[in-house]
Amino acid sequence: MSWFSIQELEYLLRIILAAVCGGAIGFERERRSKSAGIRTHIIVALSAALMMVVSKYGFFDVIGLGGISLDASRVAAGVVTAIGFLGVGVIFTHGRTVSGVTTAAGLWATVGVGIAVGAGLYVTGGVATVLIVLFQVILHRSSPLVKTQRTGTVVLELSEAESDPAEVRRLLEERVSAVEGVRVTRLADGRAEVKCDVLFPAGYTAEDILRTLKGMPAIRSVEMHHPG
Repeated sequence: MSWFSIQELEYLLRIILAAVCGGAIGFERERRSKSAGIRTHIIVALSAALMMVVSKYGFFDVIGLGGISLDASRVAAGVVTAIGFLGVGVIFTHGRTVSGVTTAAGLWATVGVGIAVGAGLYVTGGVATVLIVLFQVILHRSSPLVKTQRTGTVVLELSEAESDPAEVRRLLEERVSAVEGVRVTRLADGRAEVKCDVLFPAGYTAEDILRTLKGMPAIRSVEMHHPG
């Protein structure tokens, strides 16, 4: 019996197609510099498809033997459960902000795409891939279609430790929707780091922060972090 067959080729094509779908989803995440990018999504989709193919077609040699029953859905359920551990690894909290939730959801969805393609549901897996990428793009917070407030953190480095953090808060409150917390860390050489958890209006940028705080000569640097 030949070690390779047309049926085996179809299984390989399913795995390759799943990898392509995973790469398409991961490309959008990679462009936004997320922790899980193209490689991670390709591996996740490829692995899910491989496990689905093996669970459906890898045990023909024992089918019909007494006392043995097979259920391909068990492997799919196990894969969906296992991806939860990987998803948790890309979710981070910073003050009152949480980042990585969309990336974690994308990994979970990528598993679904891989399982669908591995099971032979090519159209379903392909359409799901297009929808996932489409919604990630058009519903991203930078999209003009999305006009919502969002939380983030403003990090300031002050050249004078005696500079009043309350003044920083007052200036921010004049422009942003809310300042939810201010934390001050004393640094070397008389410097101070001030972290402010802020609710930003829609479309707010780092340039807006600079314009808001330009009246404080003690400011050496400004950073603005949004959840991803």
